[in-house]
Amino acid sequence: MGLELYLDLLSQPCRALYIFARSNNIPFEFKHVELFKDSVLGKRPAAGSGAEQPRAGPSNSEGTAKVSLLKKVPALKDGDFTLAECTAILLYLSRKYNTPDHWYPSDIQKRARVDEYLSWHHANIRANAPKTMWIKVLIPLFTGQPLPSEKLQEVMEGLSTSLKQFEERFLQDKAFIIGSEISLADLVAIVELMQPVGVGCDIFEDRPRLMEWRRRVEDAVGKELFFQAHEMILNIKELSNIQIDPQLKEQLAPVLMKMLK
Repeated sequence: MGLELYLDLLSQPCRALYIFARSNNIPFEFKHVELFKDSVLGKRPAAGSGAEQPRAGPSNSEGTAKVSLLKKVPALKDGDFTLAECTAILLYLSRKYNTPDHWYPSDIQKRARVDEYLSWHHANIRANAPKTMWIKVLIPLFTGQPLPSEKLQEVMEGLSTSLKQFEERFLQDKAFIIGSEISLADLVAIVELMQPVGVGCDIFEDRPRLMEWRRRVEDAVGKELFFQAHEMILNIKELSNIQIDPQLKEQLAPVLMKMLK
């Protein structure tokens, strides 16, 4: 039994895993899980050319529940072994497949810098960046009403503070977060920061240092792979024209609203 990754590329952590596995030539079976039903997305991802590509076909949502005790993506199945949580899966893959040292350095201090960023990330970048998608696309889609502009402004202000800290504390004048080579910290950061871009909030504009870092990350993993992984999020505005089943609206609208409180 080979390695299976249960992913939906609308999810930032899933994109991090997908890019990491593909850029390191780790063989895996892509198990597509739909975070939203077909009635929401309107279409499935285009079929890929191989097992590692996003592919059309039945959703593996039920399979995810069996693989992950948390019943969410990303999830890994490696033979009889199962694992949840993006960071845990990234570290597992880096160790099992002995990926290049720069991803999670053996040097104890460089490794500590990666750990430091990953710990900071969740309460800062991740606390604000995904909310742009809820505010601009998903909540209006499910409630039929746009949120007040003040709500987006509040989120963008919080994100701006985090980006300032990211540049001054973590990036500084380095090419990447821990130095001259890409690490897991850069990968986790970039997928999160592409979420606002997908809904028209270009956080890289007027931030030249951040933009140059983004370009270096794209080059490090390969531009083709980078944009393939981000194709769905960069086209997420297409969801605004989808007709949502009334029952689905009733179920999910309150949940989405609570996420922003």
